[in-house]
Amino acid sequence: MARVLLVGESWFVYSVHQKGFDTFYTTEYTEGGSEFVAALEAAGHSVTRLPAHLVEQDFPRSANEIAEIADVVVISDVGANSFLLSKATFVRSETEPDRLAAIRDFVRAGGGLLMVGGYMTFAGIDAKARWGRTPVADVLPVRVLDRDDRVEIPSGCLPEKTGSHPITTSLDDRWPTLLGFNEVEALSHAQTLAVAGDHPLLVVGEAGQGRAAAFTSDLAPHWATPDFLAWDGYQPLFDNTVRWLASKPE
Repeated sequence: MARVLLVGESWFVYSVHQKGFDTFYTTEYTEGGSEFVAALEAAGHSVTRLPAHLVEQDFPRSANEIAEIADVVVISDVGANSFLLSKATFVRSETEPDRLAAIRDFVRAGGGLLMVGGYMTFAGIDAKARWGRTPVADVLPVRVLDRDDRVEIPSGCLPEKTGSHPITTSLDDRWPTLLGFNEVEALSHAQTLAVAGDHPLLVVGEAGQGRAAAFTSDLAPHWATPDFLAWDGYQPLFDNTVRWLASKPE
């Protein structure tokens, strides 16, 4: 089984409560993706979580350091700036290893990478996630757009499986409803395994000695509906993806 490092899927909410003349403030910290973690652990994988606010402090600084703790890195809903702007660089103006180059080199050396959609992956909301302008883009099987790439579908869309692949061979041809995704373009050497309308949903490819995948919708709410999370194909989808990513190309 694979060692999975899940990076992101956490956030703080700062609220202002206005009650007539008076106001007060509250904060809340939340970690998402519990369904994803449970599915992988039930399939026998080990999952280590690295919340978004700890990336600058705790994410490995070299490909070798990543390989020491993970076979597959999953980046979900956390922007490139969290890797680029550590306190050393942003506060003290010190040089530091590029952790995004480390991810690229980890994949090329035989590691696995899964980028999952959200407001802070791919290009993201207002193009703030900026993944297309990083070394990680060199190993993704998709081209990240240089603009806000969200496709919001409040009426829902039904994804469809395309072609045959070990990841999707056991899955239904049509999958439960999703409410949105990030718009990307599949690269010519990559294989699109599922689509949402005319858009790529699940794309895989090889990079050097490793493998990478892009799942452009959510692994948790809000784009992932309760039906999608309860789908009996949810665990096989991500279990099979992780297994494929952790295997070496022929």
